[in-house]
Amino acid sequence: MSFLNHKIPPPIVTITFIFLSFWLSGHLPKIEFGLQGISAIILICTGLSIGFVSLRLFNKHQTTFDPLNPEKATTLVTDGLFSVSRNPMYVGLLIILIGVCVYKGIYIGLIILPCFVMYITQFQIKPEEKAMSKTFGQEFIEYRKRVRRWI
Repeated sequence: MSFLNHKIPPPIVTITFIFLSFWLSGHLPKIEFGLQGISAIILICTGLSIGFVSLRLFNKHQTTFDPLNPEKATTLVTDGLFSVSRNPMYVGLLIILIGVCVYKGIYIGLIILPCFVMYITQFQIKPEEKAMSKTFGQEFIEYRKRVRRWI
């Protein structure tokens, strides 16, 4: 299924999973707990913040953050959040999705979240890593040894 590699922008994938979460929440049992709303808001804001900080690092290094064309990258960003995760923007999207699942109180989040991680890993991250290896060679190989893919 490599035809899906870099075809759907990760924010669109995330929105699709969010819509799926909303749809499923109307058909499945829910978990409700105190502070559910505030917990969801904190998670969603945290995910958005991680995304914005990551984008600023790309801008600081004057390189592309286009997830559909990773081969256009001119600099390997390894500082800031990228020193903790090779993919902090995707971690941010995952945290947003966790926040939505918490807000909707759905058990199915236990299935939706791993599916999201598997999809992004297979069709976005792995192809990006291949492009980064080609573009940055040994520098990327060393970075990959030091820093985990997700967290």
